[in-house]
Amino acid sequence: MWFFALPALAINVALILIPALLTVALAFCTWDGFSAPVFVGFANFQAMFADRVFWIALGNNLKWTLIFLTVPIAIGLVAATLLLMIKRGRTLFQIVYFIPVVVATAITARVWQGMIYNPNTGVFGLLSRFGIELSDPLAATHSALYGIAVVDLWHWWGFLAVIFLAALRQVPAEMVEAARLDGAGFFGLMRYILIPAIAPTIKLMMVMTVIWSFLVFDFVYILTQGGPAYSSEVLSTLAYRNAFFEFDLGRAAAVALVIALFGLTATFAYVRLQSKEGVN
Repeated sequence: MWFFALPALAINVALILIPALLTVALAFCTWDGFSAPVFVGFANFQAMFADRVFWIALGNNLKWTLIFLTVPIAIGLVAATLLLMIKRGRTLFQIVYFIPVVVATAITARVWQGMIYNPNTGVFGLLSRFGIELSDPLAATHSALYGIAVVDLWHWWGFLAVIFLAALRQVPAEMVEAARLDGAGFFGLMRYILIPAIAPTIKLMMVMTVIWSFLVFDFVYILTQGGPAYSSEVLSTLAYRNAFFEFDLGRAAAVALVIALFGLTATFAYVRLQSKEGVN
């Protein structure tokens, strides 16, 4: 039996375990990618914690996580519940909701940047002709991160809606009909019947949201590259900057370990929560 598992195990060791161990080792070295690595102990972590940009990036990741743990999950739940209640056109709506997910992130980012946010040629520029003045949120330090988040929200919430709908369709129809006969309205049905029934799916999506929030890179890098003035910098773009602009791969590995720490914490919390529910 173990013989059949060896190919998959070898692939995981080669592609996941070994690079992970090398990253951990590199975090305690200084290396420019060309010369031999030099062991420096905790110097990379000390420099990282003393860096103002690191704390800005960490704060932005926490803001991003808070946004994506609330807004898209709430929209996805409401949309999925509405889809559950309609009979005709459900498949069409699912396809429409899912389209942003399958569009390449580079294309999505450029469309929003050039056709919506652009104050000259985009939708914002068109609205300004009618007296509705809207500035490009990507150009201001106080709004750049939220402007990027809106793009990713548009890209992400439809996926959650489809996942939640698949879970809701497993809820026994008798429970839903009984709640309706008892006079439960839309939000009452969600609160007392549907959300408790799909709680495991919601928790899993929340854990994945935390992990993906600390891995966010593509939209940030394409739209602002962490600017202006580091206002939209996140940990992944900071690690990229350290590695490929400053050629300090040790610092980049140290930042990567911080990212991994948050992902592992979220995963550990989910496993513990599921184990407690299994005991109960």
